[in-house]
Amino acid sequence: MKPALDSAALALLFTDARSHNGWRPEPITDALLEQLYALARSGPTSANCSPGRFVFVRTPEGKQRLAPALSKGNLAKTLAAPVTVIAAWDSVFYDKLPRLFPHADARSWFTGSLEAARETAFRNATLQAAYLLLAARALGLDAGPMSGFDKAKVDAAFFSGTPWTANFLINLGHGDDAQLFGRLPRLDFAEACALA
Repeated sequence: MKPALDSAALALLFTDARSHNGWRPEPITDALLEQLYALARSGPTSANCSPGRFVFVRTPEGKQRLAPALSKGNLAKTLAAPVTVIAAWDSVFYDKLPRLFPHADARSWFTGSLEAARETAFRNATLQAAYLLLAARALGLDAGPMSGFDKAKVDAAFFSGTPWTANFLINLGHGDDAQLFGRLPRLDFAEACALA
């Protein structure tokens, strides 16, 4: 049996983890972002399809490109965050399958069905974005995942002419705990789970 994480690690990743809305003005290095992706990419996806794509918006110019797409409630905190990740997915992820899954002709599984390709890309890219959130917490960063943006505007500003499309946004940095909201309730096991 593999060893379980201790309670401090579980708290860091889950029980004490919060969606941050305020940020301390501490920069995040590009080297840390590369380390973050290196961890996140290690998580499994179906047939190693790896459709997740990530744009790390960290410059004032990048934030100004993103700003028109943000809802009013997300604008200030996103502009204040050292990095905002556009968690996206690649609709032609299957073109990389000959390298990522070389022991079968996995590319052909998706080229005949746009719906199967889209569903696989969206599901697995969302999974990869969740790995990115956990990797960020594991590396000592705070995160604030969010919707509340105009997807078409993000796609136009960052993905025009590419097969990438936005899924959701994640603010990253060192959170200002003074700006945290109280923890909201969660559903109990009996409300959200079933045993079959």
